[in-house]
Amino acid sequence: MTTTPTRSATTAILCWLTVLLEGYDLVALGATIPTLLKTHHLGFTAAGATAVATVSLVGVAVGAAFLGPITDRFGRRGMLIGSVLVFSLFTLLLPLAPNVAVFGILRFLAGIGLGACMPVALTVMSENLPARRRASANTFTMTGYHVGAVITSLLALAVVENWHVLFYAGGVAGLLVVPLMWWRLPESAAYLEAKRQPKTETVRMRDLLGARFRRVTVAVWIGSFMGLLLVYGLNTWLPQLMRSAGYPLSTSVALLLVLNIGAIIGLVLAGVIADRAGIARIARIWFGAGAVLLAVLSLQISSSVLLNALVLLTGVFVFSAQVLIFGYVAQAFPAEVRGTALGLTSAVGRLGAIVGPFITGALVTAGVAYPWGFYLFAAVAVLGLAALSLLRKPSVKASPAARPALNG
Repeated sequence: MTTTPTRSATTAILCWLTVLLEGYDLVALGATIPTLLKTHHLGFTAAGATAVATVSLVGVAVGAAFLGPITDRFGRRGMLIGSVLVFSLFTLLLPLAPNVAVFGILRFLAGIGLGACMPVALTVMSENLPARRRASANTFTMTGYHVGAVITSLLALAVVENWHVLFYAGGVAGLLVVPLMWWRLPESAAYLEAKRQPKTETVRMRDLLGARFRRVTVAVWIGSFMGLLLVYGLNTWLPQLMRSAGYPLSTSVALLLVLNIGAIIGLVLAGVIADRAGIARIARIWFGAGAVLLAVLSLQISSSVLLNALVLLTGVFVFSAQVLIFGYVAQAFPAEVRGTALGLTSAVGRLGAIVGPFITGALVTAGVAYPWGFYLFAAVAVLGLAALSLLRKPSVKASPAARPALNG
């Protein structure tokens, strides 16, 4: 099936908007928590807010893990539309929660829908663009996450303590995207082609840990865990780490913005370079560079220009290293099981997203966040590099439309 430029552009925009919703939503909760605690809305306490934040990420992990196999069986289009719909509806209901428990349940259910959005969107993007552009397809799509985060931050500043607006806006935005997707989002060409092919060989979910795919599966799961541990750990605790190092509060907060600007730059560069030089190879270089930069940040740096440059470069390498793993997964697994593989890789990564802020928070509580927080992050990046060193070209037998052109 031929993919026209118009169809590819429409698919790219819709998938990008889907990932933008995830970035918007996950930052929306963080922006809301201070107000919930200040006003004691529904009796929120620090412990309750932590529980809600955790259960939100658990919901995302559950959605990523369990909806992937459904995607491979019934198609990408319906799953992506349904996931956005579920997320939007429960997000709209959130401000109406009568107590903290219901608030947490609604966040969990919204998270299930949200959890499927990113891996399915990445699958659709990968399968509706040529194999030679799969790395840049994934990294471009993930820029939507950071744009969504910026939009949330700006809106949060505008609405101040009217936190309800953040969730109403997110839910309405999702509901507006749903009819656009229903109208213009095509089904994956690779999925349709794989369904039409005679079943000479069946690839099932359990085969991901079988002899054929085990090495690749374990490598990308560990890499994804380490990658998202870094992303969420840094985004949550970087300002406090810099404060512990003795930098002014204004500098510490501004560095978080610098970090995420670097992330957007890195996503664009990493995809273009990886498409030419090989996804696994560039992902290893990115993790290695991230480890070095994180270790350097453990040093006291008197020059503000140098400090900002180092943090910017850290964002360039650390944030896009994780996304390159998704590009490799999309390339390394056949269409019959690609959605499952991406969903499970994302789910394992979400566990890292939960662990990262928790461990770093423990270091902050113990009063040793600086420099040990940066030592921890550097070690995690090294482990990510070690995991990706296990990658090799797997033997993928699939339909011609689904067969990847591997490099690494």
